[in-house]
Amino acid sequence: MSKSTILSSSIGRKFAMALSALFLMIFLLQHFLINLLSVFSTDSFNEVSHFMGTFWVIQYVMQPVLIFGVIFHFVMGFVLEIKNNRAREVKYAKNKGAANSSWMSRNMIWSGLAILSFMALHFIDFWIPEINIKYIQGDMSGLLDPTLPESGFRYFEELVHKFENPIRVGAYCLAFVFLALHLLHGFSSAFQSAGANNKYTKGMERFSKIYSVGVPLGFVFIALFHHFNH
Repeated sequence: MSKSTILSSSIGRKFAMALSALFLMIFLLQHFLINLLSVFSTDSFNEVSHFMGTFWVIQYVMQPVLIFGVIFHFVMGFVLEIKNNRAREVKYAKNKGAANSSWMSRNMIWSGLAILSFMALHFIDFWIPEINIKYIQGDMSGLLDPTLPESGFRYFEELVHKFENPIRVGAYCLAFVFLALHLLHGFSSAFQSAGANNKYTKGMERFSKIYSVGVPLGFVFIALFHHFNH
C-alpha cells in the first residue's frame, strides 16, 4: 500500500496522527526536563541548553524533523476535524454526538488552536531570537546577549528575563491549561489509534493522565518560579 493510499484512508490518517502525537509527546517531555534544570541548577541548564543548541545532529537533523512533525500534526488534526464534522452532521441526530463523547474530544480543534497560538508566542520569545543569534549574527559561542547585564552563558538569563512580565506568564500558564486538556484526550487516543489495546491498556491510561496533567503543571511551576524568584 502506497503512502498516499495510507494517508487517504480514515484509519491511515488516524494512525499517522497518533504517531506524530507520540513523537511530539517524547519531545515535550525532554523539553520539560531540560527546562526543569533551570529551577535547580543555573550551570546545568546553561550547559545542557548550549549542547542542545550547538550539537549538529540536533540542529540539522532533529530540529527539521521536529518542525515537520509539528506542522504535520496540526495539518492532519485540521483534516481529521473537518472530516469528523462532516460525518457528525449526518449522524448527530441519531447518535446524539454530544452525549456520546467527552467535551475534550469534541473541542480538540480549539485546544489545538490555543496551543498553536502559544507556539507562535514561544517561537517569537525564544526560537527566532536563537536562530538570529546563531545563524544571522553568527555567534555559536552561547555567550550572553550583550543587552543583558551579566557575563557567561546567556540561556538562563534569557529564560528568566522572559518571565518577568506577568502578562506573558499568564499567557504561558493559560496555554499549559489548554495543553493539559488537549493531552488528556489526545494521549489515550493516540495509543488506541496506534493499536495499543491489550492487557497494559489500563496502565497506559493511568500513565497518560499523570503525563497529561503533570507535564503542563510542571511548565506552569517553572514559569511561576522564575517570575516570583528573579
